[in-house]
Amino acid sequence: MTIPPRRLPLLLGLLVLASTACPGLRAADADRQVVGAGDARFRYGGRIDFRDPASPDLVWQASTVALDFTGDRLAVRLAGVQGQVFLNATVDGATVVLDPPDGGPTQEIPVAVSGPGPHHLVLFKRTEASAGTAHFAGVAIAAGARASRPSAVPARLRMEIYGDSITAGACDEDGPQDQWADRRTHNAARSWAADTAAAVGADYRNIAVSGIGVADGYADVLMGQVWDRIAPAADAPKADLTAWTPDVVLVLLGQNDDGHPRVHGQPFPAAFVANYIALVRALRSAYPHAHVVLLNGGMWAGVNSPDLGPAWGRAVAQLEAGDPAISHFTFRHWTNNHPRVADHQAMADELVAWLGPQPFMAPPR
Repeated sequence: MTIPPRRLPLLLGLLVLASTACPGLRAADADRQVVGAGDARFRYGGRIDFRDPASPDLVWQASTVALDFTGDRLAVRLAGVQGQVFLNATVDGATVVLDPPDGGPTQEIPVAVSGPGPHHLVLFKRTEASAGTAHFAGVAIAAGARASRPSAVPARLRMEIYGDSITAGACDEDGPQDQWADRRTHNAARSWAADTAAAVGADYRNIAVSGIGVADGYADVLMGQVWDRIAPAADAPKADLTAWTPDVVLVLLGQNDDGHPRVHGQPFPAAFVANYIALVRALRSAYPHAHVVLLNGGMWAGVNSPDLGPAWGRAVAQLEAGDPAISHFTFRHWTNNHPRVADHQAMADELVAWLGPQPFMAPPR
């Protein structure tokens, strides 16, 4: 076909626009196919914003996307990236970290694939919700390849885990000093929450925000405002808590209620006990059949503060007195800086040893 000269600049402009809108995407790329995010062959895990099923928003840490596929080509498609979003992309057991740039249109990030397959992909959001979010737009695979829904990973039970930076895995891969400029070293996959869930064979969700408290903290919200929402914002839509219900709920909060007023020369918050009780009772109302475990420790304040420990103890005593399905546990292991990977494992080992003989850990019938 001969293109009239007057139309050639327009056609070239359209091709440039198409390639710019989707980096890595070419108009005449006949050796690839796109599996859109709304395809039923994807298996999702975690509390994900599905208001737009064709472009689900990966918000909370430990959100996962899995797909089985064949072929020698793979690219992960992301859109609307806001803030710092780091994802573990694991193909056939080999993991790389994806670092999509902030902002911009849909982008494709190549992931190495060895041989024709079959392959198994798992995406894991390693950075916490307050650091950044991204819309999952599917994957691109080879044109003749096949995609299929992975089998469900067997789980003994379900856990929902609430906490602050400790639970989110903040700074766990840092060096001697905590740092927040580059969230690549903040990895929820190596947090005590992930380690505990793996050890007991649980499917889990991680609802944690760095700096958050129940009555005071460094975050601009309190846990009572966001525990049941699709994002860590007081005005975010409520999550559907009936779609996935836990057998066990773990709560590790209080570090920031002590630390934030302490560094500002203010007293421990008078509302801590009341707010803590209200939060746990809200959890109980949402999950009437779950066993709730109230945790303390992990950093200095949990076991050393003259204010937090006694206040937490008073709240626990009131809650346990009226609800036999509530228990408590205090970590012996603690750090001054945020826990590193080895610290998280030590915390998980303690908790798993305590959880093991508990009757509520028996798989539901």
